[in-house]
Amino acid sequence: MSDQRIKVFAYSGYRGEEIPRAMIFRDVTIDVVKILNMWIEEGVEDRGKKRFFEIKGDDRKSYRIYYLEKTGEWYYKVED
Repeated sequence: MSDQRIKVFAYSGYRGEEIPRAMIFRDVTIDVVKILNMWIEEGVEDRGKKRFFEIKGDDRKSYRIYYLEKTGEWYYKVED
């Protein structure tokens, strides 16, 4: 199963799409209550960066999302 593209409303700092504030996931808007963790992964072959965020939503669920810098798109990480 591949990761799902999502719409994220983010605080834009000097790097552009920086900190997620809310997201639309399965047609529901979920506000980000807390950022639990964040990190960057860089692809070996294409050197593309993904900025990951583990967040807690106002629905009390945790989500792992990431921003793909190369395309400027947000994704929900589908766990294997």
